[in-house]
Amino acid sequence: MRVQLKPIEQQVVAVVGASSGIGRETALRFARRGAKVVVAARSEPGLQSLVREIARGGGEATAVVADVADFAQVEAIADRAVAAYGRLDSWVHLAAVALYATVEQTTPEEYRRVIDVNLLGQIYGAKAALPRLRRAGRGALIHVSSVEARRAFPLHSAYAAAKHGVDGFVEALRVELRHEGVPINVAQIMPASINTPLFSKARTKMGRKPLGIPPIYQPAIVADAILYAAEHPVRDLVVGGAGQQLLLAQRLSPRLLDPLLARFGFAAQQTDEPKSEDDPNNLVGPVPQYDRVEGDFGDRARPRSYATWLEMHPAGRWAAAGAAAVAGAALAARATRHRAPARLP
Repeated sequence: MRVQLKPIEQQVVAVVGASSGIGRETALRFARRGAKVVVAARSEPGLQSLVREIARGGGEATAVVADVADFAQVEAIADRAVAAYGRLDSWVHLAAVALYATVEQTTPEEYRRVIDVNLLGQIYGAKAALPRLRRAGRGALIHVSSVEARRAFPLHSAYAAAKHGVDGFVEALRVELRHEGVPINVAQIMPASINTPLFSKARTKMGRKPLGIPPIYQPAIVADAILYAAEHPVRDLVVGGAGQQLLLAQRLSPRLLDPLLARFGFAAQQTDEPKSEDDPNNLVGPVPQYDRVEGDFGDRARPRSYATWLEMHPAGRWAAAGAAAVAGAALAARATRHRAPARLP
């Protein structure tokens, strides 16, 4: 079954988790490309400022305040898209919260909240979007998870458990839709560490402000991958070359990664800036002062990822592979000449 997706300028797109970070950048890019956008999040001030920014750029957007842990509120996002624009073509789900704590420090209530938002929220999004996408005749479900969908980091057991759950959920959903012959593509975007306000908004019990494990990439790289998935029926896209290397290492030797993360994974996720678990965080409610695209690590964030670019440009990938093969053959030929035995007189 081959899924044909519409050009972005012909789409109605819902972006869930749009008030800040990757979601905000993604909504802005969809609007600049001509899509009609429904933006959703818990932060009403963040959504209103986003709608104004889109309008200033000549785009069209509608805002819905929603907490994705409540299915009725998620359904309201899909209903609003159809009511405002007549249909739904792509559903992009990014809403997430983060908690930094050991397993023993994490309370049952905190586990429940992280899983409600990061896993059940994604499931609710798919369930709300699917009937509308079916009526449109085709479309894309784009679930933004994390490299932690395949490899968990210490201090992130709740977050990683939820992201692993997203990975399992989208695999099952893909097969069900394929079995029915439904022309809806299910894509999973798995970013590495991204410079968004997620870390500043996270609840932490480390005593210090959290940091993504370096290297860190700018949000625009993930937004590019999301827009690519809205037009091309991809399966999984890992954003950031470091993320691709991490998941390759996980497939080859997870036992090697365990001691490395045990030694370096704790300090790598902490800045020197003090932060207590009682400081403002968005685990339960929004923290509006962080309604922006970038986080606090722009001075160390990479503006591009060539590995990700190659994933989205198959011709370039084949050209790079061909160039590597030619170079390898040339080196092998040169080595052979140097090893050739001297001729007898």
